[in-house]
Amino acid sequence: SLQWDTLGRQFVEYEQMAPFLHPEEQQRKLLDFLPSFLKAWEQSAGVIIFPNIQLLASEVSKLLTKEIKRKLNGKPAEEARLALEQLLQQKGEAKDGCLLLKSVYLLSQTDLRTVCNIIGSGLPAALMQCLYLFFTFPLKKTNDDGEASEDDTQTQEMLVKIMLNVYREEQGVEELLAADKLQSLIIATASLWDQCSRSWKVPTGRVLRTISKAQTKNSIVYLQAVDCIKIAIQNLFKMVDAIPPCDVCEAASIVLCFVKDSYPISSALLTEFENNDGYQLLLKILLRCEGLQENEGDPYLDEILDVLTCLTTCGKTELKVSGNIVHPQLPHFDFEQTRSSGMTVKNLQGFQVLQSIFLKSNDQHLCGRVLEAIGTIWAWDRVNFFLLEWTLQPINQFTDIIHFKPHKVQVQFFRLVESIVLDLSYVPHEILKKVQYLVKENVVPFCTLAALRCLLSMTEKDPLFCDIFRDSGLLGLLLALLRKQAKILRKSAGTHTPGLEEGTEKELNAVMLKMVAALTVGSVRNTVVLKDYGMVPYIKIFLDDECYRSATLSILEQLSVINYEEYMSIIIGALCSSTQGELQLKLDLLKSLLRILESPKSHSAFRTCSGFNGLLSLLSDMEGALQDPPSGLWAAVGQNRVLELVFYTLQGISAALHLDPVNSNFFQRNGLFEKMAEDLGSLGCFWTQGEGQTSLSLEKTRTFGEFLDAAFCSSEPFPAWLKNCIWILNFLDHMVKGTLHLENYFKEKKPEMKEASRDDHEGPQAQEEHPVAFKNTGSKLPAATHRWEMGDCAIVHPGAVCVMVRLLPKLYKEGHSQLSQEIQRAVVDHIQSLVKSEKSRQVMCGSGLLSTIVTSCQDTFRNQNHPLHLPLTRVFEKLASQAIEPDVLR
Repeated sequence: SLQWDTLGRQFVEYEQMAPFLHPEEQQRKLLDFLPSFLKAWEQSAGVIIFPNIQLLASEVSKLLTKEIKRKLNGKPAEEARLALEQLLQQKGEAKDGCLLLKSVYLLSQTDLRTVCNIIGSGLPAALMQCLYLFFTFPLKKTNDDGEASEDDTQTQEMLVKIMLNVYREEQGVEELLAADKLQSLIIATASLWDQCSRSWKVPTGRVLRTISKAQTKNSIVYLQAVDCIKIAIQNLFKMVDAIPPCDVCEAASIVLCFVKDSYPISSALLTEFENNDGYQLLLKILLRCEGLQENEGDPYLDEILDVLTCLTTCGKTELKVSGNIVHPQLPHFDFEQTRSSGMTVKNLQGFQVLQSIFLKSNDQHLCGRVLEAIGTIWAWDRVNFFLLEWTLQPINQFTDIIHFKPHKVQVQFFRLVESIVLDLSYVPHEILKKVQYLVKENVVPFCTLAALRCLLSMTEKDPLFCDIFRDSGLLGLLLALLRKQAKILRKSAGTHTPGLEEGTEKELNAVMLKMVAALTVGSVRNTVVLKDYGMVPYIKIFLDDECYRSATLSILEQLSVINYEEYMSIIIGALCSSTQGELQLKLDLLKSLLRILESPKSHSAFRTCSGFNGLLSLLSDMEGALQDPPSGLWAAVGQNRVLELVFYTLQGISAALHLDPVNSNFFQRNGLFEKMAEDLGSLGCFWTQGEGQTSLSLEKTRTFGEFLDAAFCSSEPFPAWLKNCIWILNFLDHMVKGTLHLENYFKEKKPEMKEASRDDHEGPQAQEEHPVAFKNTGSKLPAATHRWEMGDCAIVHPGAVCVMVRLLPKLYKEGHSQLSQEIQRAVVDHIQSLVKSEKSRQVMCGSGLLSTIVTSCQDTFRNQNHPLHLPLTRVFEKLASQAIEPDVLR
C-alpha cells in the first residue's frame, strides 16, 4: 500500500510537469516511471491500487503507438518487420519497447474503462499493422532447434493478449476501420497461408476470430465495400488444390467465421459469400478432406461443418411446406404441435452442401459429422425434419446408398432414422419401405443387421409397428429368410463347417428372430400368420443354439396363446431329447415353461403332453449328479448348476399342480410323488446306509431354520452333500405349501453368458456355490427360507410330504452320525409342525396317501430303537383324529 501511494504521488508529479517538458524529456520521465510500476505490480501479486490508472494506460499506449509508427515509417515490409522485432525484443540495450509492451499488457487486463483508454490511443490500428507484418513476413531467425526463442514466445503472448483484450470490444474493432490492414490480413489468410509465419498462424486465427465476434454494422459495411469476402473466396479457390486440406480448412474457417458472426447484424457478408460460389468452395474443401487420418485437420474441419450447420438457419423468410402425412401414425403424434418458433431451416442452399458431402463421400469422419449435423438441426426444432424431408429428402436419399458407407456410419445413420420415431414420434413410411428393401436385398450383411436393429427398436416402442410391418410384408420376408436359415442349420446339425453361422450372419439370424418375436408379442394376428406359413417346425430348430434361444422361446410362447398343446409338445419334447451336457438348454426351456404355466388354461395341455413324466425324466437323468466328489460330465458342470436344474424342474411340477385338482389327482393317482422321491434320492447327496442306525444322545437340538443359518451363513463347516440335501428339502417344503413356483433363488443369466465350471468347496467359502440369495447381506437367510417355522401354514400338496418322509432315512451318513440324526430330527419336527393345524390334518388325511407314507416308514416303525421311531409316531398320532383310514394307522 505504501509503495502504491509513493507511485501515485510520483505520477501526479509527472502529470504536473509534463506540459512544461520537451517531448523527449516527457517520454524519458514516463519510461523511468514504468520499472517501478511493474515492480510494484509483481510484489502485490497482480493487484493494482493506482488511482490514475486510466491516464497511465492512455499515456503508455500513446507512447507505444508512437514508437511502432516511428519504426514502421517509410520502411519496406521486410525491414519494417525486422524493426518491430528489435523494438519489442526483451534483450539488448534497447528495452524501451519491451517495457511499454509489458506495461500495456498488464493494464489491458484490468477493467473496461482502462481498456477503452488503450483503444482511444490509436493502438488497435498499430497492433493490426504489426500482426499483418508478423504473419505475412516470417523471419528466418530461430534457435538451434528451429523453434522461436523463449523471449520471442513471451513477446508474442503479450502482444496477442493485448489484441484479444482490445478487439473483443466493439470500440476496438471500429478503431481498425481507419486503416486497411483488417481486410488485408483476412485476404492474406486466404491466399498466403502456406507461405506465412508458422509461429503466427494460430495467434492470427485467434485474433481474427475475436474480431469476428465483435463485428459492428460499420465494420460489416467496410468489409463489404472492399470486397473482402469475395476476394478471400477467389483466393481460396486457387489455394484449395495447392496446399494440404488441413491448411485449407484452417484458412477457410477464419473467413467463414466473419460470414456467420455478421449475420445477426446484417446479411451482407452472407449474400456476398453466396453470390461468389461460397457453398461450392466449401463443398470442394470438405471433399478434399476425404481420407485424412483421424483428428488430422481438426478442429478446423469440424469448425467449418459447425458453421455450415448454423448457416442452414440463416435466411430472410421462413420455409413454407405442406407435406402429406401418411397414416397410420402413432397415437400421440400431432403435426400441428410440431410447429414452433425455434431455429428453423431457412437456407436450403447451405444444407445442400451437407447433403452433397454425404452423397459423394464415403469418408467415415465426414459422413459421421454430416449425420451429427442433421441430428443437431432436428434437435433445434422438430419441424426441421419435415422441412428438409419434404423438400430435399436427405434421409430418403441416404437410405439408397447407405450400404456403400463404412460400418460405423451405417450404425449412426440407422440410429438417426430410429430417432425419427423415438424422438419425433413420427412414422416415416417411405423411409421405412426403403429400409425394408435393404433387408430384402441383403447386399451388405452388416448394413442389413444395422437396419434390422433399427426396425426392432421401433417395433419395441409401440405395438402399431406390428401391424405396419405385417402389412408391408416385412413379417413374411423375415419368415422366409428364417425358413432358409433353419434348413441350413438342420443340414449342418452335428457337423462343424469352418465359418458357417459365424460373425455377422449369425448376428443377423439372431436379430431376425428377435424381430419376429417382437412382431408376435401381443399380436395374435401375427402369430397366426407365422403358423399359417408353416414356420413352427423351422422355428424350433433354432432352440439348439444359445444365441438364438431367447427369441425363439419368445416366439413359441406367443404360439401358446393360440395353441397350448403345440407349445407344450415342442417344449416337453425338447426337454426329453436334450443331452446330459445341454444343461443351459434345459434351464431355458424350464423357465419358458414356467412363464406359460402361469396361465391355468395351459395346465391341461401340460398334462396331456406328458409334461409330468417329462420333467421327472430330467430328475432321473441326473442320477449321481450331486454326489461328493462329482464324477463324469457332472464334474464339469458344478453342483450349483445341478441344484438350479433340480429347482426349476420341481418348480415346473409345482406350477402345473397349483390350484389344479385334475392335475393334482393325476400326479397322485399315477404314483408320481413316489417316483419323484425315488429320483431325488438317487441324485447322490442322499444315502442308503441308514437302516441300521441307533439312537444317539444329541448334543444339539436345532430347528431346521437354525440349521439353514448354520449351514450357509456361519463359519461352521458343513459337508457339500448335506447342504444339497437341505436345499432339496427346502424346495419340497415350498411345494408342500404350494409356494415353490413363486420362489426365486437363482440370479438370471444372460443367454450369451456361459458359467465357468467350478468345484464345490465345503465351509463358508461355498456360499457362492449355493442358490440362496446371498445377494442379501447379513448373517441370516431370507425370510422365505424361515417358512420352515410357520406352523400354521396349510398343506396344499400332501404328496410332497410323502416325498420328504421317504427321504428322511437317506439323510443319514456313516461318519456323520451326530449331524445326520440332528438333521433328521429337525426335519421330522418340521413335518410335525406342518400337521399342527386341523386344516392341514384334514388335507393330509383326505389325500389317500397315508398308506403310502406308512409303507415308506415301516422299517422305522418296526425298529423301536430307530432314532426316528418316536418322532414319526408323534406325527401319526396327530393325524389319528382326522384319519379316514384308521385301519392303516393301526
